[in-house]
Amino acid sequence: MSAQTYLAYDYPLLSAFWTMLWFFLWVMWFVLLFRVVLDVFRDEETSGWAKAGWLVFCIVLPFVGVLAYVIARGRGMSRRETAQARAHQKAVDDYIRQTAGGRGAGGVDALARLSELRSRGDITDAEFARAKEMVLNGDAPAGQVTSATAVPDAPVGSAPGPR
Repeated sequence: MSAQTYLAYDYPLLSAFWTMLWFFLWVMWFVLLFRVVLDVFRDEETSGWAKAGWLVFCIVLPFVGVLAYVIARGRGMSRRETAQARAHQKAVDDYIRQTAGGRGAGGVDALARLSELRSRGDITDAEFARAKEMVLNGDAPAGQVTSATAVPDAPVGSAPGPR
């Protein structure tokens, strides 16, 4: 009983691999269990009693309950998860569009229209520079850039505003 044990010598390599395998299987089991429980709550078509039944089944007999749920409702799990991911992505995209405001493609379109007005001679270089600054700063609505948006009071040939 007084012999020292060295873990590196008393725990062979195959046992270390076996322990790691069981550890990762245990982690995968908990991930599957939590996904099933989350899917039970995510499903809007299932009644409250059915949700309670699935939860009790998964808690009382976890291996059998999770296996039965995956067999019975596995295809619906992937559909619900995909629908939730799409809804989340749409919400993020809408938020980004709302936050970005008129500085996206609308600003590019406004600058293209301004450039076209300048090339036709409808506005001067100074008016173009001022209107461009307004579009880039977000002071003017990007979709309503016309020759009226450019400052008509600017003297012809004056230097453009600060950049």
